Amino acid sequence: MNYYILTLFPDMIQSGLNHSIIKKAIEKKIININCINIRDFSNNKHNQVDDYAYGGGAGMVIKPEPVYNSYLSIKEKVKKGTKVLYMTPQGKPFNQKMAEDLSKEKDLIILCGHYEGIDERVIEEIVTDEISIGDFILTGGELPAMVLIDSISRLVPNVLGKEESFLNESFSNNLLEHPNYTRPFVFNGKKVPEILLSGNHKKIEQWKNEQSLIRTYKKRSDLLEKYNLTEKERKFLNDYLKDS
Repeated sequence: MNYYILTLFPDMIQSGLNHSIIKKAIEKKIININCINIRDFSNNKHNQVDDYAYGGGAGMVIKPEPVYNSYLSIKEKVKKGTKVLYMTPQGKPFNQKMAEDLSKEKDLIILCGHYEGIDERVIEEIVTDEISIGDFILTGGELPAMVLIDSISRLVPNVLGKEESFLNESFSNNLLEHPNYTRPFVFNGKKVPEILLSGNHKKIEQWKNEQSLIRTYKKRSDLLEKYNLTEKERKFLNDYLKDS
């Protein structure tokens, strides 16, 4: 997986991803992070990439030429039809399904905005997908880009130790993940559920599924609308609601 990030702050991207699992994936060359500094394509002695907006308004807008030229500098390095993802609060909300789909790509280009945004003409020219990580505003697209890269990369084969590491995570099947426990057996008077020490794998898996159903109902009941409950799961939830 090769990432090409068009950004005004390449050091921010590089330092933010130089940790933990993503760092190991980079060192093993499972993923490659290529930061392209938009400012290098400013074509003026002051390296200025922004200007006042036509029609007035607060803030500055990134000019189209440096963005377009930074894109052209890597266009020949990627396969034809490579997605160009623009990080913007106006984009489609990012979710686990999108991460799974994007993890199958060989190359991804990510465009990070700043200031009041980017000239609309270059967005229309190069961007294939606009993506948002939430209904809030940040100072730039670098943090969202790192969120995207982290979420996608951990689904790339061999980045995590075992495929099972993400198979049962929250959102992988529209259910939230069950609670997890480790040593000590007793913490502040609270014990690890006895079922987890039983060695009965079938009953443990049943317990985990039931806990996922309960958690999803309590915290994100909207997700249950997307989940195809079995008759057994539906009965369990109904019985749980009667008793609670």
